[in-house]
Amino acid sequence: MSGRLAGATVLVTGGGSGIGRAVVQAYLVEGAEVTVLERSSQRAAALRAETDGAVQVIEGDATHPKAVERAVTAARRDGDGLDHLTCCAGVFDYYASLKDLEAGDLLAASEEMWRVNVLSALLTVNRAYPALRIARGSVTLTLSGSAFYPEGGGVLYGSSKWALRGAVAHLAKDLAPEVRVNAVAPGGTGGTRLGGLRALAQDLTADHVPGRDQRIQAATALEVTPQPQDHAAAYVYLADPAGARVITGAIINSDGGRT
Repeated sequence: MSGRLAGATVLVTGGGSGIGRAVVQAYLVEGAEVTVLERSSQRAAALRAETDGAVQVIEGDATHPKAVERAVTAARRDGDGLDHLTCCAGVFDYYASLKDLEAGDLLAASEEMWRVNVLSALLTVNRAYPALRIARGSVTLTLSGSAFYPEGGGVLYGSSKWALRGAVAHLAKDLAPEVRVNAVAPGGTGGTRLGGLRALAQDLTADHVPGRDQRIQAATALEVTPQPQDHAAAYVYLADPAGARVITGAIINSDGGRT
């Protein structure tokens, strides 16, 4: 097997759809042995079918320690180290405004947002660290343009991505010198579903928001609406143990140029 990640063991959380799914495909093309932790049984089954069994799919919630531990164990080659971890699990707040939320809804939505978007990444890094340390591996977190600007979501989503932005810097120091930690911050992206908050009964998905792709295109310097696969090369670069050997604590903004 040839490629920048030939033979590398890789675990991706939330790899069953959207950007995570595109990243999984890119890792496969580069020769990686990919394991995915996916909460949705439907998306897990679709991923197995679409990759013809090339991806090892573990069904489970990335906020549950036992599920994460099962995925890490499955991803390690014969109990050896883990070369790379990518965290893509997340939920969206569909631009919910703080001023419109009742106190109870705010508490429930905030807890869900932090648990899925922040805690799942910290928990997975925590459980994967011993295996990553053995391999002198790396971690890539998934941020968002809303980790830099008040756009692309409401305050709940934005603050969760700001928290992950801080985690990149702190984890890069905390896990050094054995493990590199970086992130990709995609801008608005077409062809993604982005499930909403259950606490707010948000049953929308981003692909059904009218005019969304056009608004994204109008807000980028390159006048493009990025697709999930447009972000994947940034993830491949950060996972490459040779090409990104001295890169840690870095964030790649794949947003088409904010205007």
